Amino acid sequence: MEEGKRGPRRRFDKDLTRGSLLGNLWSLSWPMMVTQTITTLGPTIDMIWVGKLGAASMAGVGVSGMVVTLVSSVRTGLQTGTRAIISRSIGAGDKDAANHVANQSVVISILFAIVTAIIGLFLSRQMLQALGLAPDALAEGTAYLRIQLVGMVTMSFQMLSQSLMQASGDSQTPMRISLATRFFHIALAPFLIFGWWIFPRLGVSGAALTGVISQGIAGALGMWMLYSGRTRLRLSMKNFRFDWKMIWRITKIGIPASLTGTERSSANLLVMWFIVPFGTAAIAAHALMERVDNFIRMPAMGLGNAAGVLAGQNLGAKQPERAEKTAWLAVGLFTGVMFAISVIVWFWPESVISVFNTEPELLATAVTFLQIQIIHFLVSGFTLVLMSTLNGVGDTWAPTLNTLVTLWGVQMPLAYLLSRFSTLGVFGVRWAMVIAVVVRAAVYVVYFKMGRWKTKEV
Repeated sequence: MEEGKRGPRRRFDKDLTRGSLLGNLWSLSWPMMVTQTITTLGPTIDMIWVGKLGAASMAGVGVSGMVVTLVSSVRTGLQTGTRAIISRSIGAGDKDAANHVANQSVVISILFAIVTAIIGLFLSRQMLQALGLAPDALAEGTAYLRIQLVGMVTMSFQMLSQSLMQASGDSQTPMRISLATRFFHIALAPFLIFGWWIFPRLGVSGAALTGVISQGIAGALGMWMLYSGRTRLRLSMKNFRFDWKMIWRITKIGIPASLTGTERSSANLLVMWFIVPFGTAAIAAHALMERVDNFIRMPAMGLGNAAGVLAGQNLGAKQPERAEKTAWLAVGLFTGVMFAISVIVWFWPESVISVFNTEPELLATAVTFLQIQIIHFLVSGFTLVLMSTLNGVGDTWAPTLNTLVTLWGVQMPLAYLLSRFSTLGVFGVRWAMVIAVVVRAAVYVVYFKMGRWKTKEV
């Protein structure tokens, strides 16, 4: 029986600080790529169904989704501290320290979920109203947003369990959980949205509820796997105590990463404010573009996340040069994938957009948005992989400052000027976003080559 217990765990105990760089990167990243794809597939499918309810529903859900992304980016940022410390601990061979960090992260998740639920109950309508949505889109968006924020506790534990396992070097278990629960999400969504069979017709509320339910199942499965010892980490509440020093240590690393996510998400909301005067079709096209953009880039994001975990583990094992080589290898692979996707987007943009909506005005705007975004795709390997690597080793202030300067010093002024005082109109907003990303990529390359991150303590 003891032998049977050890068997399933052996695949998670591989030392990722030794052996082939490409082999380790691939073995850790491909399940993350699948997980990232599946994670974005649910909201993307939701948008397809919601698109059949009309442009107002699509606009309301799209803008609400950006608010949800803003809130979840704070949670993801806080999680960065957990990932950095756990990956260093695993690299150093100290599993007890990794388990202790994981247990304290559970406390952070509970506190975050409580705060988010309160915000969702009392401020959902006010947040969307501040963005100037039309009354019909506002009503739809409020219903969707309130359910999503109150139900954030499910997303919080799903993200936590997934992050803990990946940071320890186990990316296959969260992939399996994501596959099972996301397909459940896809199957359930139309029943709750349109009232098929015995289910009530809930419209956009049905889309939100489907997400909360599927995330709840994923979170419960993930935490059960962690506490039952079916992953590399084996959590236990035995002799548990609140370690406020560790909670602060995790939070201190995570706060800059949260700020980075908040900066990006709040900038996206402000960008929407620039787009609102151009009408509901433009709003829906931009919201749709954000979903398509995330769906296209998320598979390759697995490479960035894997590079961050491997960099942290290699620094924990006192191998900084190996950490750097892994990061550049991930950048190259990422860029290759995005080049192939860009070719498809350039020649067949209408085919991509028409999956979601075929209204002529919306389709024409979204197609142009997508083609402009190709430049973003081609440099995103440098921005996303290098950012993930820096966060993975705990150097979270560098991405925060880079994002701050390029968003508010480049993107926002250009978005205003190009959309208001040039012939580009609404397309000037998208060009401003692309220019800012190119500048951000250049800054990351220079900073990463300086090598200061190699000596970062966590």
